[in-house]
Amino acid sequence: MYYSGADHPQRSDSDQHLRHQQYLTCSQGHTSSLILQTLEGGSICLVCLSNLISNPNSPTVHVSYAFSQLSHALSQPQFAHNLFTFHPHFLISPLVTAVSSFDDEPLAKQMIDLINQLCKSGECTVYGEFVARVSDQLCSGSLSWSRRQVYMLHCLGILLDSQQNDAYSYIKDKDALYLNLVTGLQLPSEEIQGEILFVLYKIWSTQYDFAGSRKGDVMCVHSSKILRLSLEVLLKTHRDDVRMNCVALLSVLACRGFFEAALENDVTKDYTEADNFMETSDHELEKTPLNVLFAEAIKGPLLSSDCEVQTATLDLIVQYMSCGGVSEKEVEALVEENIADYVFEVLRLYGCKKDSVVISSLQVLDLLSVAEVAFKQRLAIGFTTLIPVLRYVAEVPYHPAQCQSLNLVSECLSNCPGIISSSSIEEISLVMKTMLKKHVDGEANMLPETFTLVCTVLVALMKSPSSYQTSCIAKSLQDSSRYTVEICLNYYGEHSGQMLHSHYLLKEAYEYSFEGSSTDSNYTGLRDCILNICETKLLPSVTMNVNEVDEDIILGVLELFHSILIQSGFQPKEFVNVMVSSSWFSFSFGCLGIFPTEKMKWRVYFLLSSILDVLFGDESGQFIRDVALDLPCDPMDLLFLLGQKGSHNQEVFCCQSAVLLILYTSSLYDDRLADDRMVLASLEQYILLNNSEILSGFVKPLIIKVLVNLYGLYRGLAKISYQIPYSPDAENTLFHLMQQKQCEFLSVRIHKTSLKWLFQQERICKYLSNQILKWCRRCIISNQIVACNDIETVKLKELAELVAFGDNYAAKILVCLLSELIEERGQEHDIALVLYMIAAIMVLFPAASGQLCLNGLALAIRDLYHDHYLSTDIFNLTCQLVFFILHSVESVSDDEVWIRVATELIHYLISTNTEDECTQEAVLVMGILSLILHHSLHQNLVEASKTILMNTQLISLVDKTIHDACLKGPALLDHDETTKTGENLIFMLLLNYFCQKSVHVVLPGIEDTQSLLGGDISNQQSLSYISIRCQELCRLLHFGANPVKLVSSYCLLELFQRITERKREESSTVTLNAHHIRSITSVLQGLVFHSDVRVANNCALCISMAVEWEKHVEKDNWYRLITEELVLILASPGLATKSIMIQHKPAVHIAVSLPKLQQVPKWMSAVFDDTCISGIIQNLSPSNITREMVLLFRELLHSGHLNSKNIACLNQLFQACRKRVYSDDIQDAEVENKKKMVGYPDDLGKVYEVLIDLISPESSPNEGLLEQIELFCQTLMESE
Repeated sequence: MYYSGADHPQRSDSDQHLRHQQYLTCSQGHTSSLILQTLEGGSICLVCLSNLISNPNSPTVHVSYAFSQLSHALSQPQFAHNLFTFHPHFLISPLVTAVSSFDDEPLAKQMIDLINQLCKSGECTVYGEFVARVSDQLCSGSLSWSRRQVYMLHCLGILLDSQQNDAYSYIKDKDALYLNLVTGLQLPSEEIQGEILFVLYKIWSTQYDFAGSRKGDVMCVHSSKILRLSLEVLLKTHRDDVRMNCVALLSVLACRGFFEAALENDVTKDYTEADNFMETSDHELEKTPLNVLFAEAIKGPLLSSDCEVQTATLDLIVQYMSCGGVSEKEVEALVEENIADYVFEVLRLYGCKKDSVVISSLQVLDLLSVAEVAFKQRLAIGFTTLIPVLRYVAEVPYHPAQCQSLNLVSECLSNCPGIISSSSIEEISLVMKTMLKKHVDGEANMLPETFTLVCTVLVALMKSPSSYQTSCIAKSLQDSSRYTVEICLNYYGEHSGQMLHSHYLLKEAYEYSFEGSSTDSNYTGLRDCILNICETKLLPSVTMNVNEVDEDIILGVLELFHSILIQSGFQPKEFVNVMVSSSWFSFSFGCLGIFPTEKMKWRVYFLLSSILDVLFGDESGQFIRDVALDLPCDPMDLLFLLGQKGSHNQEVFCCQSAVLLILYTSSLYDDRLADDRMVLASLEQYILLNNSEILSGFVKPLIIKVLVNLYGLYRGLAKISYQIPYSPDAENTLFHLMQQKQCEFLSVRIHKTSLKWLFQQERICKYLSNQILKWCRRCIISNQIVACNDIETVKLKELAELVAFGDNYAAKILVCLLSELIEERGQEHDIALVLYMIAAIMVLFPAASGQLCLNGLALAIRDLYHDHYLSTDIFNLTCQLVFFILHSVESVSDDEVWIRVATELIHYLISTNTEDECTQEAVLVMGILSLILHHSLHQNLVEASKTILMNTQLISLVDKTIHDACLKGPALLDHDETTKTGENLIFMLLLNYFCQKSVHVVLPGIEDTQSLLGGDISNQQSLSYISIRCQELCRLLHFGANPVKLVSSYCLLELFQRITERKREESSTVTLNAHHIRSITSVLQGLVFHSDVRVANNCALCISMAVEWEKHVEKDNWYRLITEELVLILASPGLATKSIMIQHKPAVHIAVSLPKLQQVPKWMSAVFDDTCISGIIQNLSPSNITREMVLLFRELLHSGHLNSKNIACLNQLFQACRKRVYSDDIQDAEVENKKKMVGYPDDLGKVYEVLIDLISPESSPNEGLLEQIELFCQTLMESE
């Protein structure tokens, strides 16, 4: 039959020609027209091939070989062309017969592949005839278990799968085919069932468009039977390939609407439910409801190990529930049949591994959720499975299952809040935060629907009881809240719904922040975060774009803000202040103008009432809430209401109170709602028309205060502009009402302009004085200024400004009040309160001290000291006030008054100073006397200073105190500032210092420097003024504690400076005992290296002056040691830092004094040689040079120790130093401003610091540096 030329050796041309002639017929003598040549030189006789494959008795190996050769030949274009051109249908019948004749599976597979190959290579008629013949074979008789029938079904399935043309039209007896297929589905063979299901699937998927189609008449007849049989097969089979075919068929039936029709018919039937479907007979299955049968059938595929089967089954469930015939009852039946549990199990096993499984599973669960009651319990059980799935879909941008997963999570949180663990809630909150953050960062955007669901889930999380078990959720909500608002403002401008959801989330988050522990920073942080979002994001977005924002969004913002303000137990005053400072009242009435609806009106006025509650307390917003719906939307209409007589209409009367509160609150923040002229006119009309009601008590006290403040504001504005007329009658009426009702207008906040105008009215000074006293009683508790009952009152700072600026009667009223209380011998408590207030005012504004003194405060203080009935507390408070005044004012007048004050203080000091100790008040008195003496240096309080200096009792007290201290010897070291004796001694020394400074100004010529400097103490007479001799100061300096040493060194330095001045003026009258001077110098030399640089520096200066007096030094080894040590440190590389320079200032002063001697020590040239001087200059820089170093170089220049190279280097250094000093001027100015801050002397430590600062004020490092540089340059010019 078939010979291939490749199987024989090559022959000659004549032999091949002979063979060609011989092969014109095959061995069976068949005509040559049925013999086709192959490419290899062989040929195939179609008749022989047909006979071979048609004979069931043919050896399978021959048949298989023939098929393989034919398949190979079909791959050759020429052979295929000849076959399909001349004999296209010749092999169709034999092949179909062969398929039904052989039981060999590999052979059958080979035949089917060959048929498929012929159909693909040939014309459509070949395909159609194959389909027709195969279908005829299947229609010819009933199917039974037969391998041949399986092959025939498989062949038809392969043909239908190729989908060439309209395969369904080639089937002749469709009804018979369907009957046989239906019958075959009932056979117990899963293999044949699988083949039938595939054939049915292909027929329905390719030929049926919808139920009731003109092509589907026969199919429609059998659809119900096929549907039920398919479900039964799916229920019982365990093979995944059969399940796959069955699910595919059922999916097509669902898409074509057959499920819908079958369910409608199923409703009218009466079914019984089986207990075990796997053991149910076929007859019993027919009585099973279709929806129950469907539920049982899909359970097996859902648990299949084949992911494709699971996915297809899930898609089938989606199609089933999506068809119109499935009601909520059918869905509920699926849930009751545990389908949801199976789906959750699928998600648990394969959820995050297969995206298709995730999508399909979540679609099924989302559809099952329609049966809320039944699904609720299943969802709660499977909720833990959803969390990793939620995390998975959240990481994928625009994942199709995001909405379903979020919706399911939201439903479970809402319906079963108690079963969710805190760890699950924490994980979900982090997933939500991550989704929002990715959207904000642009990594993964989300749909508006997804954003809505995210907000819903976050709200549901907060409402779950488990959310309070961990504070981490509150921390996560901070970020989520910020992200949601940012997303809405940046991405969802056109979607108002998203903004509303964001507002709702913020509202719930704010309420949630109060549910946790008040000490937990996460909850308080969440609260602050929400307030910050509202303050920095929402508030500007709505107030700046009111004309572009929808009404719903504005209402949402108003509702959010209102919910924040009405939260019990917490009043966000800072947030409210920001709101009203942003012109909130103008914005509110702007909203009413744009959206004049009742809902907007209600929201606006109720929010304004809550603002008043927060700002002023005591339910002050109730005035607005009572008439919210009666108030007009236009501010002009509000003014019209205000100008009516309230007694004629109760509603108008109530509305007027609300209007006054609205105008008052807005005016506090300079948010005026109407023209000033019109508001003032309305206020005057209200005063004139309703004064009787005010006097009768019908108007609440708060409203009267508000009226006074408003009137004062607009009168103050009228005074500024000089263009607004006013009614004198209204002014007189209001003043009368204020005094009659004793309106405490200072108990509420008031505009500065109003406060100033009221304190400029001289007619009501007495009334204002009473109000200040009431303010003191209300706001000063335990020496502290407080706001009582959480009500905002007039601030102390506002009253202090009035006193300090002086363009009103505030200072006069305050002083008169104090004087009146003293004169009337009022309660000490009231006097103390006024003193506290005056002290607090001067601390805030030291300039107020001058205004108070100008208005007679000194007289009141004199009277206080004169009235000895006052307690120690009042005396102490008065002393503190006096000390502060003397420290803060630059000039003090009323010298006669201060003489009396000084006398009273001296008397108190002498009477209270005992042998053992001195009271703290007495020490403070010494500080006051020191300040009086300090003022005398500027020709102020000269007579009072004389009184202090020449008071014999005070002189004796000072002498005794110093004498007793000196007698203690080394034991004096134990008496520092912490002991009474040490404290008394320190302040006596301070008093002595200021006496030394004052005496030559106040009593010129009275100083006895000779007596002060030297001589035997026992032979010296007492001086006629307060002073301490040099020997005593040296003893105190040697034996005293550090503070005693410090003040003693300043006293000794001042004494040495006076002696030096006197010697320069009249050297012949001052006699110096060289032995005595050397003994003093020995004491001073021991302190040059004291740890307190100030003590060391003062001692060094005294030594330098003593050297100047003597003109020479004996036993100069000590001086040489000091000088060499100084040079060694300054010349050593890396040691000349700024701190080292400061520590060696004393040594510099000593070194500077030596070149001035008449006989300069010879060793000076050896110490200050060129090498050392060059080393010192090299270590200096513009940042570490000091004025003392410049002074040293000036003396070295003057004494000839500097060469030209040294001078050149120094000039270059000084030039750089000048630049640095100029650049530091601004910083020095800031430091100087800080130094001018005056502290209140409420303890003796501060008094000590003030006096020490007056003695040796902290100076800038640059102070005096430029002057010394200029002197150096002048000396250089003179030497040249």
